[in-house]
Amino acid sequence: MTQKNKGYCGKILNVDLSSGLIQEEEIPDQVYESVLSGAGLGARILFDRIPKGAYPLGPDNILGFVSGLLTGTGAFLMGRWMAVAKSPLTGGYGEANAGGYFSIGIKQCGYDGIFFKGVSQKPVYLKVVNGKAELLDASHLWGKDTVETEELLEKEIGAKNCRIACIGPAGENVSLISGIVNEGGRIAARSGLGAVMGSKKLKAVALLGNKKVQAYDPEKMKELSRMFSRWVKKGETITRHFPGRMLNYMGKFLRLTPVFFANTGEGTKYALMAYGSCVNTVMASESGDSPVKNWKGAGFKDFPIQTHSGKLAPDEIIRNEQKKYHCYSCPIGCGGILNLDGKTRFGLKETHKPEYETICAFGALVLNNDLEALFYINDLLNRAGMDTISAGATIAFAMECYENGILTRDDLDGIDLTWGNSEAIIALLEKMIKRQGIGDTLADGVKKASEKIDKGSEAFAIHSGGQELPMHDCRFDPGYGVGYAMEPTPGRHTNISYLYTELFALHKIFKNLPKFKPLYTKASKLDPEGKEVLLSAVSKYVQLCNGAGGCLYGLELGANLPLIEYLNAATGWNKTPEQYLEIGERIQHLRQAFNIKHGKIPAKDFQLHPRAAGEPALNYGPLKGVTLPMTELSRRFAKAMGWDESGRPRKERLLELGLNDVVAELYP
Repeated sequence: MTQKNKGYCGKILNVDLSSGLIQEEEIPDQVYESVLSGAGLGARILFDRIPKGAYPLGPDNILGFVSGLLTGTGAFLMGRWMAVAKSPLTGGYGEANAGGYFSIGIKQCGYDGIFFKGVSQKPVYLKVVNGKAELLDASHLWGKDTVETEELLEKEIGAKNCRIACIGPAGENVSLISGIVNEGGRIAARSGLGAVMGSKKLKAVALLGNKKVQAYDPEKMKELSRMFSRWVKKGETITRHFPGRMLNYMGKFLRLTPVFFANTGEGTKYALMAYGSCVNTVMASESGDSPVKNWKGAGFKDFPIQTHSGKLAPDEIIRNEQKKYHCYSCPIGCGGILNLDGKTRFGLKETHKPEYETICAFGALVLNNDLEALFYINDLLNRAGMDTISAGATIAFAMECYENGILTRDDLDGIDLTWGNSEAIIALLEKMIKRQGIGDTLADGVKKASEKIDKGSEAFAIHSGGQELPMHDCRFDPGYGVGYAMEPTPGRHTNISYLYTELFALHKIFKNLPKFKPLYTKASKLDPEGKEVLLSAVSKYVQLCNGAGGCLYGLELGANLPLIEYLNAATGWNKTPEQYLEIGERIQHLRQAFNIKHGKIPAKDFQLHPRAAGEPALNYGPLKGVTLPMTELSRRFAKAMGWDESGRPRKERLLELGLNDVVAELYP
């Protein structure tokens, strides 16, 4: 019997889109104690139920929307939800993460997750209102963008507080770089899961419930949240006077200095509360953190502050911010709503503030310094439901193909796709969303596009395992490179990096973990010796957080978020930090085991693109001469994780983690 006062609901909703059958399913307590909810429950369901060799865009694939275990318990920064499925972009484990209020919507309907299999014959949406779940015709919604879809469903249901996740035209057209959007600007963008939703003819999920989530010790939950709230409020004066313009030149300092100062995470809250993720855009371009000109340039030369990156500075981004945007249970409020009052040449009025990844993907990566265009691009892709990271990388790929004569103006229907040409970028994005002309080829990302275009274009297709790389250059932080190449969902920046080993301050939480060095040379970053211990701990801790429904920014606050204490107060399990870290490890092994089951070997199939690894090395800029020792970095990380050198989880460690069924699958 599932207990009801441990933070989780103990139930999922299964929807067969082929037959129309909708059924509730009770999940045993031991599943939650083994892998939590969120990413863990998603990985457990997918590994168990998606048959080997299933076509990602076919009826056997399962698409899950999963809430975190701590969502709704009173814990702060626990409002993230996971979309999971077999990825059509990589062919392996697919996962994307989003904020907003959709996660609590799942729990308020009495479920920890909603899972879809099959394919509908016509467009439908799932409506769950006051305990009644039904599939309804969505023909009138098909073709609408995500904002229009949410507005129409709110009117139909008659409640502004219903929680909606949907796809836009990009997902409907099964673009492999499309995502799933909620609240018009929160998007589960990665892994191409919008394409899975579109292939199933599932336009939206609309939820309205009033069920309460029960914690084991609600008074302890309140006490922990009060303590955290007091910490957040400390130094509010610093937040109001945060020196944003100084950060523009901090990047120059980082470029010129031979040493790094470790980031303890204590100052993260000030930056996020003042600016959100855009605080880092100029600094990253200057320092080498952000890739420039499709990973072949350097910010100080190709995207300098005076003429380019400075026009996209944090103060410029938030100049028209009319209010902060807080996801569910978040006291930080890193998001924002801009009021442009229709004064730009694109006529935009109210729109979401673009995030760091979007600004860099359509800024330094493509040499665009047109802020008005960037705001429009962000709004366009949010409405279309297209991943801005992959879309920006695909535009950069096409620009370099154009620069080298591989794509011509005729191929592009007259578009002059030169570096920094914002009008050309927008024109090509519109073709990608609609799958028109060359846009049909580019709508599936750089790997598949380069395979079709050929002519040596793979040299410009920067990806890992088929997924475009994020806006953090692994030649600047080799830890990202390990994640891009060895993480079960390749090409993502939110799982592993050297920066996280500093920000998380894990030595304060877990016994026997070494403390990061407060001062170190740039050269020492390239030395793989000993880095794997903290990197593997970060990998496990992130998965624990994802199982709880936590925000990565919460982990970046220097061990001030009481995640372990929250979990014990919510569940009554009274586990040690090390036991919880083992849960994170178990989740990570399940995710990786899914890849092996479906024929994906990370060391072979998720290799980092040579240019991103510094092959050949840049001959100017802060990353001059840097080539990553990827083989050694990956080998060490795999060993620390209990995997062999190919990335396959070792039988012995799987048994120690209690994953006997996984052993039976991987070692028949």
